[in-house]
Parts: sequence; structure tokens; C-alpha cells
Amino acid sequence: MKLKRILLTGAGGGLGKVLRPRLAKYAEIVRISDVEPLENKESVEEIDQSDLGDFDAVAQMVAGVDMIIHLGGMSLDGPFEPILNANIRGVYNLYEASRIAGVKRIIFASSNHVIGFHKQSDLLDDSAPMRPDGNYGVSKAFGELLSRFYFDRYGFESVCIRIGSSFPKALDRRMLSTWLSYDDLEALIARCIAAPKVGHTVVYGASNNTPRWWDNSHASFLGWQPADSSDQFREEVLKGPPLDPADPAAIYQGGGFVKFGPYPPK
Repeated sequence: MKLKRILLTGAGGGLGKVLRPRLAKYAEIVRISDVEPLENKESVEEIDQSDLGDFDAVAQMVAGVDMIIHLGGMSLDGPFEPILNANIRGVYNLYEASRIAGVKRIIFASSNHVIGFHKQSDLLDDSAPMRPDGNYGVSKAFGELLSRFYFDRYGFESVCIRIGSSFPKALDRRMLSTWLSYDDLEALIARCIAAPKVGHTVVYGASNNTPRWWDNSHASFLGWQPADSSDQFREEVLKGPPLDPADPAAIYQGGGFVKFGPYPPK
């Protein structure tokens, strides 16, 4: 059974563009939102261009929505101020407006950079301490904690997907562990939509890769079984030069993100 209306934020971003044409099978109406211009509206789509930092605009954006897939915000590490507006103030506005509007559930695009300072030799589940690797990772950790608070205080359900590296193919050695195919991403979103109850769940978004850094056994009730694997790219990737073993990008799960910054204040 389809939902009446799904909201996709960040519809103009890389993964938003991937998911946008796939969502009509899950809802009668797909409301797409981004601060950047969105074109070529499909018959099932509604377009919204709200700034996540504007609470009144966000309240209008979530009105009449059953469920939200939240991809909106800054997707790279950088200076704090832009991240503050989109990823911290913006996620608060989204949760509070959604609570008031009676939205059923948010599927929150978190990130592997929430746990980026864990070593690549570690196998992590949802109980692993947050160890963000930059301003971006900190903002996603805030979003996860906020979603936990909204569940504990209000019973508002969320699935926080710690997305690995979702691209057409694995591009480097790190992505042999973190790669998430587009089809596996859609399948995970579909299970997050269909599950009768999700409570507050953290799930790692990675395909069936080896070596494996993340354990999703705690989220097995979702019924998600990734079908793809980065193994198909291994031979090509390993032709490239390896990183120096002493390079932090070769030690920590966050890869190059652990080396970004500091960013001088404006």
C-alpha cells in the first residue's frame, strides 16, 4: 500500500537525484525540496524550495506529509556557519515542525562520519561511541541525538542511516568497505518506509562488501539484505597506489575527512 505523500529533502543533491525518480512507487505524491532550483516536475511531484533554517517555511513544507526522507543540508565538511544553518538548525526545525504536523516518521540521512575516528580495524554496531571526524560529522551526530530525544520524549520514530559511500562504483580502497549501491540504498529506504514500527534505529548504509566494518544485526528486523557488493570493483581499485600506512586516511574509517580543517572563523 502506498503512502499518500512523502517528502524528499535535498532532492537536488547527488543522492536526491538518484532517489527522486524511484519514489513514485512508494507514495501517491512525492514532495521534493531543495534550496536550489528543481526542474522537470513529474505528475506525482510537488516542488518546495524552503530554506531548512527558516522554521515557518519548514512548517509549510511538512504540512500534509506522512513520512520524510531527509537528505537536505551540507554534505561535505567545511566551516561551521553553513553547517550550523542547514544541518543543525535545519534538522531541529524539521523535527519540531514534523512533530507539530503529526508526521509519522523521518528517515534521516546520517553519515559514517559520525564514527569516522574509529579505526578501520574495528567492527562497529549501533552501540559504538560517536567519534565524529569534523564539523559535518558533528552535525550528523547532533541529528542522531535529536532524533533519539524526539523518540524518547514524544514517541516520534526515526531511522538514522549512516550512509557510507554511495556512488555508481567503489573508487578507492576505503570504498571497498563503505560502498553503498544505489539499488541497495533504495531497498533500505523501502524497508524503512514499510516497517510497521522502527522506534529509534541506527543502521549502517553499506552494501555486502568485504572487508566489513559495520554490523547491522541490531536492525535485522527491517528485513534489509543488501544485494550488491564492492567485490566487483576490487581488481580495478587495487591497481591504484596504496596510501602510506601511517596516513590517517588509511587508519581511520572517516578516511580523508579526519584530515580536513581547522577552518578559520569568518
